Amino acid sequence: MTKILVINGHPNKESFNHALAIAYSNGAVKSGAEVSIIHIGELQFNPNLQFGYSKRMDLEPDLQNSLEKIRAANHLVWIHPVWWGGMPAIMKGFIDRLFLPGLTYQYQENSIWWNKLLTGKTARIITTLDQPGWYYRLMYGRPSINQLKKSTLEFCGVKPVKVTYLGIIKMAKPEQRQKWISQIYNLGMQQN
Repeated sequence: MTKILVINGHPNKESFNHALAIAYSNGAVKSGAEVSIIHIGELQFNPNLQFGYSKRMDLEPDLQNSLEKIRAANHLVWIHPVWWGGMPAIMKGFIDRLFLPGLTYQYQENSIWWNKLLTGKTARIITTLDQPGWYYRLMYGRPSINQLKKSTLEFCGVKPVKVTYLGIIKMAKPEQRQKWISQIYNLGMQQN
């Protein structure tokens, strides 16, 4: 059985991203997958990696539970809005606090190379924008996707990482939003 973890990076539980997370989860459950959801905005943790890498901070219970869910999943689904070209601060803090040496990757001694501790997992990034996805890619170089896909997930061994862009959100009528909800539900049904 496929184990899927849906990670919603939007801090507002009334957001469209929250609805997308539920839609994907419902589709995946319908197809027979085992699904867990993390709504980062509901977690209790300090998002500031206040000592950088010089001193390890203890993981709060919500972060420890999140790490266990990440390790247990075969497929990770990250859902987030693009704000100022990037991801919400709470989502960045979640990554800063969890994607650490010894947890999701491990540097090799006396080497510039590292071991990828999340190898064998796949991922899907679903991102909402107030511009067309093609414009975000061509004009800005898709910084939030590069950061999450290349510099985080693939760095830790997650491959392949597929991307779905949804936008223009601010101009979307209810009918368009419902089409996107159905599209994401179908992705969940495909466990993709």
